[in-house]
Amino acid sequence: MPIAGSNGPIDEGSPCCEVPFRGDSWQRCAVIDVGTNSVKLLVADVSHGEVIPLLEKSEQTRLGRGFYAEHRLATQAIEETARVVADYARSARSWAVRRTRVVATSAARDAVNQSELLEAIRRTSELSAEVISGEQEAEWAFQGIASDPRFAGRSLLLLEVGGGSTQFVYGRQNRLLYRHSFRLGTVRFLESHPPHDPPTTEDWELLRRVLDPIMEHRIMPQILPILRKDILEEVVLVGTGGTCSLLASISEGLGAFDRQRIESVVFSHKKLLGLRKRLWSQSLAERKNTPGLPSNKADVILTGSAIYERAMAMFHLEPLHISTRGFRFGALADFS
Repeated sequence: MPIAGSNGPIDEGSPCCEVPFRGDSWQRCAVIDVGTNSVKLLVADVSHGEVIPLLEKSEQTRLGRGFYAEHRLATQAIEETARVVADYARSARSWAVRRTRVVATSAARDAVNQSELLEAIRRTSELSAEVISGEQEAEWAFQGIASDPRFAGRSLLLLEVGGGSTQFVYGRQNRLLYRHSFRLGTVRFLESHPPHDPPTTEDWELLRRVLDPIMEHRIMPQILPILRKDILEEVVLVGTGGTCSLLASISEGLGAFDRQRIESVVFSHKKLLGLRKRLWSQSLAERKNTPGLPSNKADVILTGSAIYERAMAMFHLEPLHISTRGFRFGALADFS
């Protein structure tokens, strides 16, 4: 998977010696993100809040599978997640990083057996994982997006849909004004409201009857009064995280990660609604053969597309811009 850095495309298998260190003001750092659905790695050069990506990887371990009935992480999911963290730690060391941080998000912070996950990660990788709050996750997402020149100084409403939670973040002129993490995620909804295969109209109506009241009664009352302090038309809606990158990849029919093409996608509500309807009309087998959609994400894309589409409809905000810079970029910028 080619990754775009300042020196041009860098293949994730390239040895670190092909990317020289930039100077004394720069640090080469890594962050390993332990999410509800996937474990992700970002290796980057960092200086004074600027983050230049060198290597990105992602592997689905579905840490949150079967989690929400008792809020207990399954032993197999813990071991698989710890194995991937250890693999990514070795990859980071091969790039001669100075610092590596492991951060765990929604499923880990809600788990009654959180200590089992942290011990497994420490045992396999010799690294200590930080279990961060939803508010910290949201703040780092804002820092990462605000570092993108396209959005510098703008009024931004960020929406990051993860496996276990969704972050809403608002800021103006690079200053964070609101952040909140809601227990609204792709894996969480998939397990609580599993659709038929293929999904039925009744499946969609049931999910909407659950999702819309959460948007209307819990999320909108918190965010709309803040947005109204700006001219609503000047607020830029930005999606970040794996779900919106997948939606952009599907829209473009991408065969591999392409940061430039993903970030060129702009969704009107009509365009996203059409994509959501198409995905909800397909069987799982059909979605697995959809260009731009990895087969192991073909189930969670249903709930992910639903959350983004309903948020645009309820807030009457469009278009939706896509940024691949977010939580992990902010976590590394926080190093500098």
